[in-house]
Amino acid sequence: MLAKMTAKNQLTLPKSVTTAVGAGEYFEIEVRNGQIVLTPVRIQRADAVRAKLAELDLGERDIMDAVTWARQPVKGSATE
Repeated sequence: MLAKMTAKNQLTLPKSVTTAVGAGEYFEIEVRNGQIVLTPVRIQRADAVRAKLAELDLGERDIMDAVTWARQPVKGSATE
C-alpha cells in the first residue's frame, strides 16, 4: 500500500488502515530502523492536565491557592 507525502509533509492514511487500527486524531510517531511507525493514541484532556501538573510539580494546595488568587476582584474594576 502506498501513501504520497504532499509538499506540506502531510500523508493521507488509507481507509483500510484506519479501519483496521481505529481512526484516531493523534498518533505517536517513532522512527525504528529507518521506518516511520505511527501508533494511534487517545488524548484525554484530564490526563494531559494531570501530566502537566506533575511535570510542574504542582500539588493540590498550589491549585487551591491559584484558584483563590484568580477569584480575587481586580482593583479598580466595576465589580470591586
